[in-house]
Amino acid sequence: MAKKKQEEVKPGAPAWTATFSDLMNLLLCFFVLLFSMSSVDAAKYEEVAKSFAETFSIFEGGGTAIGDGVLVSNGVSQLNELSQYFSSMGANAAGQQDNEIDNNAEEQNDQTAEGGKSGNYDSEQSPEVSGSSEAVEEAKEELTAAQLKASEELAEKIEEAIQENSLGREIDIDYTSQYVLLTMNGSLLFDSGSATIKEEAVPVLDKLGQILERYAEDTIEIEGHTDNVPISGRGQFASNDELSGARALSVFHFLLDNTFLDPAGIKHSGRGEYVPIADNSTPEGRAKNRRVEVKIYNELSDAN
Repeated sequence: MAKKKQEEVKPGAPAWTATFSDLMNLLLCFFVLLFSMSSVDAAKYEEVAKSFAETFSIFEGGGTAIGDGVLVSNGVSQLNELSQYFSSMGANAAGQQDNEIDNNAEEQNDQTAEGGKSGNYDSEQSPEVSGSSEAVEEAKEELTAAQLKASEELAEKIEEAIQENSLGREIDIDYTSQYVLLTMNGSLLFDSGSATIKEEAVPVLDKLGQILERYAEDTIEIEGHTDNVPISGRGQFASNDELSGARALSVFHFLLDNTFLDPAGIKHSGRGEYVPIADNSTPEGRAKNRRVEVKIYNELSDAN
């Protein structure tokens, strides 16, 4: 039987390998060219990454642990530093936002410290603030005018009652925006150096009590005043302060005993020689300074 003749093997690599190598080189160059022409939007990449992290995680910002460090993935480990087990995708996105907020706050603080500014407001008074200040001033003026009118109306009623009771010589009347002021001479009510009400002054105080019951619907204040002559000898009172306070207290007790006025609405104080209404260098001036004042506050006053 004749033997099959063996094919002659040619030296070198097969011819198809050259063609295959050229093809691989062309493909490699093609993909390198595509990669070099492409660009990655980092911001969009972070947003996509954060979205994936929040979608596939039960934690806010892509976290992977709950409680005091219990890992959901393992279920057995407990760690104190949870920040190490947050996904980098969610943590970076959240951290970047927090840094931006902190930087904005620092910039605002720096502007406030350097230029006296905060936001869009400068150190000068804005029109809104100026307008509100004017509105407040107008409101105060309107309130003062209303208080003054209330005192004037009350003073007219009390003055009419004083004239009806023939007390025009014993009681002087005046008013402010806060109260109506009734002034009685000290010599009419008390002897020198005494805080005991004189008998002849009782009818005057009785009529005064009736007027107060009728018109004094709010706070009443009784003040005792003296001249600047020091108390001499060993009398009942050591100073004009004590004497003025005792005289105001005597009128207070008289009104409580002889009227139905509410004690809670009556105040009394001794002002001594410190609020004169006349010159203490003359006998006439000292006589005017020795007095008892009754202030009847109107319904709009600040004392109510």
